[in-house]
Amino acid sequence: MSSTAGSVGTAAAAGSAAETAPTLTPTKTTGDTAPPAADGTNQSATNHQPSTPTGTAAAASIEDNTPADSFLFASESVTESHPDKLCDTISDAIVDACLTLDPSSRIACETVCKTGVVIIFGEITTSASINYEQVIRDAVRDAGYDDPAKGLDYKTCNVIVALEEQSPDIAQSVDSTKVEDMGAGDSSIVFGYACEETPEFMPMSHSLATKLSARLAAVRKDGTLDWIRPDGKTQVTMEYVMNSDGVPTPKRVHSIIISAQHAEEVSNDKISADLLEHVVKPVVPEKYLDDKTIYHMNPSGRFVIGGPHSDAGLTGRKPIVDSYGGWGSYGGGTLSGKDATKVDRSGAYAARWIAKSLVAAGYCHRCCVQLSYAIGLAQPISVHVDTYGSCTNKNGQTEQSLAKLVETKFDLRPGCIVKELDLRRPIMRKTAAYGHFGREEEEFKWEKVKEI
Repeated sequence: MSSTAGSVGTAAAAGSAAETAPTLTPTKTTGDTAPPAADGTNQSATNHQPSTPTGTAAAASIEDNTPADSFLFASESVTESHPDKLCDTISDAIVDACLTLDPSSRIACETVCKTGVVIIFGEITTSASINYEQVIRDAVRDAGYDDPAKGLDYKTCNVIVALEEQSPDIAQSVDSTKVEDMGAGDSSIVFGYACEETPEFMPMSHSLATKLSARLAAVRKDGTLDWIRPDGKTQVTMEYVMNSDGVPTPKRVHSIIISAQHAEEVSNDKISADLLEHVVKPVVPEKYLDDKTIYHMNPSGRFVIGGPHSDAGLTGRKPIVDSYGGWGSYGGGTLSGKDATKVDRSGAYAARWIAKSLVAAGYCHRCCVQLSYAIGLAQPISVHVDTYGSCTNKNGQTEQSLAKLVETKFDLRPGCIVKELDLRRPIMRKTAAYGHFGREEEEFKWEKVKEI
């Protein structure tokens, strides 16, 4: 496009004094005067974040004044009504429906959605009698899809259910007399991450992107912005500096991108002004915004067609949104649509529990924990802790000895994780949108720090 309608930038103010208050007044930019685009790299496609991300390759294409001793890192999030998140929500609604009536249910439920249709498929073994179609329609309704014009209407959409029971070969490898002796439901590697950037021990870039997407949904549902439609995505690029301990520390917000599905009649100027006033300002601390912060509000210029009408949705396609925004690592197995015998889910919760507990206890400033499992076996195959050189040597513990400390303090057998974190409760739908980690929900026991 020759112009970026709805983009807001402050490049013209780059020469202002450093103490100038953040400028949030929308300014329409066109042509070559538009703020340069932020890094186009898709963090969701990156499974491993190096111990010291540079971000300089991304910055090289951006005409800004990022100091040589800092780097840029971006995280993204989506609203609960994004087609992929809708599918995660439906899959986890199915999980909760089964667990409510039969806590021993075995569930692996995938969902796909497109214009006017929702399909669930997978393997479920349960004694519960579930009206799957009703569960699906309720979830679609709650996501705001109540009109064919939005691409999906919970009242009239076609619903297809294609479920079978769990394979007996898998079942026999998991079954046990005592829950503590239960074997892993699949071979898997999982990761957990924690850092000191926020009170919830999460990366700042991820935390802000997630809160922006949640706010985007909130102003739609409470009527604050009557032009917003269900679909939406946010992206936050932070500028980081390395502190004296070699730990990345948030310095400022480099750029914010918000794409919000909207009504036909609303102007791009109003979209920009409303998003800044009602979404950005209530979420992003003012101290991180300055006169160089770049804003792109609906940079495509038009987002009327959205949701499943615009893009097909699929369970498990937003793993980086679900976890740590590209920081740490990701194991490769999706979280939603699974009961806790699947260590892709329960193991990932345990890994986060460990990482958060280590950082909160002062053993390190940040860390990534890896656990690996083999199908049918109860004990993990390996435990690894990487503090990126930030180990504090508390109580004489070195980076090399932290894994052994973890093994003595946490029982990482899948059955023990399920029991300790109480994962047979119907709490999974709540995890499906706005992240499985870094949320102080009473039900999320993996977020409760364990004394070590």
